Amino acid sequence: MPDTKPVFQKLKNIIKLKNVWFSYNGQPVLKEVSFDVRQGEFLAIIGPNGGGKTTLLKLMLGLIKPDQGAIRVMGCTPPLSSPNIGYVPQDVHINSRFPISTLDVVLMGRLRHGRKLSRHSAKDRRDALQAIDKMGMNGFCDHRIGELSGGQRQRIFIARALVTNPEILFLDEPTSSIDTQGQADFFDLLKHLNRSITIVVVSHDLMMLSSHIKSIACVNQKVHYHDEAEITDEMVDMYHCPVELIAHGFPHRVLKKH
Repeated sequence: MPDTKPVFQKLKNIIKLKNVWFSYNGQPVLKEVSFDVRQGEFLAIIGPNGGGKTTLLKLMLGLIKPDQGAIRVMGCTPPLSSPNIGYVPQDVHINSRFPISTLDVVLMGRLRHGRKLSRHSAKDRRDALQAIDKMGMNGFCDHRIGELSGGQRQRIFIARALVTNPEILFLDEPTSSIDTQGQADFFDLLKHLNRSITIVVVSHDLMMLSSHIKSIACVNQKVHYHDEAEITDEMVDMYHCPVELIAHGFPHRVLKKH
């Protein structure tokens, strides 16, 4: 089924962070974080383990609150913007042995805070089927979630996030359960979704991301944001990884010698 949303151009800052700080048990995790994300971006959040990538994502989602600073998502303070956001966490806790169909998993996306638990409407079902079709999974509606491969399950989890027609899609390490062969197809799918949805993804798959993303935020307590799909010298210094690991797949960037 074709996309019903118009393909947009970059128009406005859809996410804004200004001087954001956050600590766990008195230990600083993020410091002086300030950057804007424009509508239509495909933003990759990269950085070393423990650098604060997932924490930054949770702050933008409103799952945690900053110690200081301001965050606005679609003009609202999180989590007031949650009706316009789709989120796929790193670990989706669904018992693979539980006899639930992929369609029922996607329909879970209709369960919002404050909505009474009731039978799903005909519109809920139509929207769920449309989201499944958008993910190329319309032949798996009656399959149990435990029967799917890692890549297929991830497509269903994204369909669950898309069923409310969000403006922004957040994903935390979305390819962690997908084999290498399926990762390229997965990011091609995200690139297609990015025609009508702003995407923010935490990932280590820099080689796969390089031909899909539009901007990068490198996180290691502080955030270096770059509004182009290239790795800068500052990011290399923050990332603390071999240059070869970062540079491969970014042919337009000449990195300094180490």
